[in-house]
Amino acid sequence: MGVPWLSQVRMLHLTLLGLATISLLLYVAYMTTPQLSSTVPPMRFIETDVHIFNRNLSQLDPTNKNASSAPINRASSEAPPLRQISPRLAPNSSSNEVDLTQGVAAEIIYEAGHVDVNSQICPDKGENVNLLIAVTSAPSHETARTAIRETWGHFAFRKDIAIAFMLGSTSNHTINSNIEKEQFLFGDIIQGKFIDTYDNLTLKTISMLEWVENFCPKATFVLKTDDDMFINVSKLLDFISKRTYEQRAIYGRLAKKWKPIRNKKSKYYISPQQYKPPIFPDFTTGPAYLLPAKLAKELYVAALNHTYFKLEDVFITGIVANNLKIRRIHAPEFLNKRIKLTPCNVQKGISIHMIKGIEQYDLWKKLHDTTAKCK
Repeated sequence: MGVPWLSQVRMLHLTLLGLATISLLLYVAYMTTPQLSSTVPPMRFIETDVHIFNRNLSQLDPTNKNASSAPINRASSEAPPLRQISPRLAPNSSSNEVDLTQGVAAEIIYEAGHVDVNSQICPDKGENVNLLIAVTSAPSHETARTAIRETWGHFAFRKDIAIAFMLGSTSNHTINSNIEKEQFLFGDIIQGKFIDTYDNLTLKTISMLEWVENFCPKATFVLKTDDDMFINVSKLLDFISKRTYEQRAIYGRLAKKWKPIRNKKSKYYISPQQYKPPIFPDFTTGPAYLLPAKLAKELYVAALNHTYFKLEDVFITGIVANNLKIRRIHAPEFLNKRIKLTPCNVQKGISIHMIKGIEQYDLWKKLHDTTAKCK
């Protein structure tokens, strides 16, 4: 005799409830049991297993009291560099800081590429650019950059002249915001991937050389200068017009027989591990020097293979250029020092050092003073 229909419904309900209970128990058991994880790490391009930060000499800008410890996270729009450099150390880690006095190759601490590329500074890779003026500047020196743009930097309006400001990075959010506004207005800032400090000046010049090779290799000449310099661009162009025949030379104020300072307390201390000989090769002093743009690639690649130290002019135009058999030629027009700022002195020189932003305007007037009677 068949089971009454009501009993059949009850049995069906019990069966379904039992199945639901079993499913719930199996789900809970699955979620509480440790799951297997992949032992294969994500794909990364590395040379050694190290902590990679920003590959510069210090995590924070020591001159910046408002700096935060948060790393800068800005996408790079850099074209592929000449060579892939993968850091082997963590030079900006406070717990594992690189002791450069022990002798470290520049490629260990240099990160190729730029935060801001600005390839439009040199259209067609500098095809029609006779002179690129690369001004090394600190992120906070907005006033100095403005003064240059409003005085001798006006030459950037010419199609055969390009002017760019070479900066490092800072973790100061206010300064970064100001740089972004400045970049939007003028579009003449290039930023390398290093913290902007005195010890990183050589990294700044290496970054400048890399940028020239990637984005302005067809230019004729490059003037490397600082943002506290007054440049007589007209006189510089006249100087260039008479020296286009020499393509393996760096021009500037020549320093001869300088000795490394071995006093560890000195700002300019260079250890024997960084440079052993008692005398540096002849070099052109850093405030301003001129070189053919075609030398940028040679200097950039060779610089990475030399032991790093912070005296950028000695390093680049002395040691690296000397090993490449590039001549360093003294040009008295490169004054590269503070002088008496008379109209005649301003008009006769190519470069004058230690000029404050507000002084640029006064020198600009003196440069065009037609009443000055100069010998």
